[in-house]
Amino acid sequence: MSIIQVDYDKCIQCGQCSDVCPISTIRMGDNGPEEAGQHCIACGHCVAVCPREAIDNVRAPLANQISLAEKPVLDADTAASFLRGRRSIRCYKEAKVPREKIKKLLDIARLAPTGGNSQGVAYQVIDNPEILKKITGKTIEWMEEEIKKSSPWAPYFMATVVAYRNTNHDSILRSAPCLVIAMADKALMPRGRDNTHFSLAYAELYAPTIELGTCWAGFFEACATAGYQPLLDILNLPKSMVVTGGIMVGYPKYNYKRLVDRNPLQITWM
Repeated sequence: MSIIQVDYDKCIQCGQCSDVCPISTIRMGDNGPEEAGQHCIACGHCVAVCPREAIDNVRAPLANQISLAEKPVLDADTAASFLRGRRSIRCYKEAKVPREKIKKLLDIARLAPTGGNSQGVAYQVIDNPEILKKITGKTIEWMEEEIKKSSPWAPYFMATVVAYRNTNHDSILRSAPCLVIAMADKALMPRGRDNTHFSLAYAELYAPTIELGTCWAGFFEACATAGYQPLLDILNLPKSMVVTGGIMVGYPKYNYKRLVDRNPLQITWM
């Protein structure tokens, strides 16, 4: 079955579809674009770039693509302020985040670029307070085991464990009302982890536009990827899937008044 269909009455033989195809599935023939192989990654570039809607792709149908009359572009200053204004949120309001809002967040996250358009990132959302407390507790227990073994991370874990045991302070999930867990099939690793980073970066950037704050759940991710079974038992993931990341989500308790700063830019020209 042909992957590419061309309406040659509309086609003006501009060659854009062939030029943008990342794996040369399309080539320009005497009459216009034609299929040059079956290895299509379904990126949809060929369909999206055509100025005349002359090309269709069974793996990225024209009917599923939204027309874009003019690509929206933020001016440089607005974009810079928006990107610098993103903060990792570690103090949350107690208010529960509606599931529709989380779904909206992840519907943007899934559109992030992935290696070879492999995608493959799925999400588990936990907004049950009791389950979230159990996840924090099991992560603390894992940290305590690592401390007893004098692992390289032991000094880093010590303050977190002491604060939790003495004051019940949650430095694992920061008492966030929601935890988004990203996962990928074991067969997709290690690319699945890279794809997850792109995906959750999209989520973290989009979150402020819908009044949400996020923070990477690094301690949780470390515990899960270490294969700590008591934690994995709580998550009850499909056997073929592994945790590839996680972010806390909630309404920020405070508003930051200044833009973020980082170390000076390091760059080498060749």
